[in-house]
Amino acid sequence: MGTASRRLRELLQGPGLLVAPGVTNALHARLVQQAGFPLLFTSGAGIANTLLGLPDLGLTTMSEIVTVTRRIVEAVSVPVVADADNGYGNHLNVTRMVREMEAAGVAGLYMEDQVSPKRCGHFKGKQVVPPREMVEKIVALRMAVSDPDFVLVARTDAIATEGIDSALARGRLYVDAGADVIFVEAPRTVEEMALIPPAVSVPCLINVVEGGATPLLPAAELERMGFRIALYANLALRAGALATAQALRRLRDEGTSAGILDSILPWEERQRLVDLPGWEELDRKISEAADEIVVRSASYAAGGKEARR
Repeated sequence: MGTASRRLRELLQGPGLLVAPGVTNALHARLVQQAGFPLLFTSGAGIANTLLGLPDLGLTTMSEIVTVTRRIVEAVSVPVVADADNGYGNHLNVTRMVREMEAAGVAGLYMEDQVSPKRCGHFKGKQVVPPREMVEKIVALRMAVSDPDFVLVARTDAIATEGIDSALARGRLYVDAGADVIFVEAPRTVEEMALIPPAVSVPCLINVVEGGATPLLPAAELERMGFRIALYANLALRAGALATAQALRRLRDEGTSAGILDSILPWEERQRLVDLPGWEELDRKISEAADEIVVRSASYAAGGKEARR
């Protein structure tokens, strides 16, 4: 736990833009790590989509999110930053949530200032809580967490309801309350994006949502603006869903998967990704150790019989 959070802080203090994919399950987490990314985020929206087949409208529970998050953390060695939505209630709920998240092994989490039930940051109809309510949640998190290196990414959705100036003011307030990174969600123009990093004294995250409200800019431009993290929260989910839909249509139309072998994960790569060789080796070692014990026990038993004669 502490090691992951310290590594995350080291990454935040290093040079360059951190490009961080979002994931919804342990297999995608392995793929992100295999691709060479130094950290990853979980996606609450993506977990709602994949776990429940539901939209990002605050329909998942804290326990559902923590369970998936724990499995993701266990699957990789890179730091994991968890999506904690709006904390699943008030500051007391946040207290329990962060204890659960810390026990799951995350290096940090991101929490937003939307009312309950929250909704995707790029949906219409968002509402935000009063600033003091979010400050209470941040204070509660800092009081509850046991790891001093645990990283809090504080997200504000205030642009949609109060405008960019209010969103930046909230960001500064959240830093004063204990946020380590500021995440201003859904800036609508390049000009709004450029205002964010200079406005606060901590690293800033930009959420890259293909087709969403925020302009899609290359990493070099985001780094020039001063952002430290570019989150691609659901790229893996959407790429995988499209590839799956296309493969299933081919199977339906052609009656065979023979024509799509070059566009699916090879059998050997699939097994390597989930560490089948490692589990087979463990199986062999356990079996050999058990055999040795049984043989040794049989010789002891035989020796005992000889002694009693």
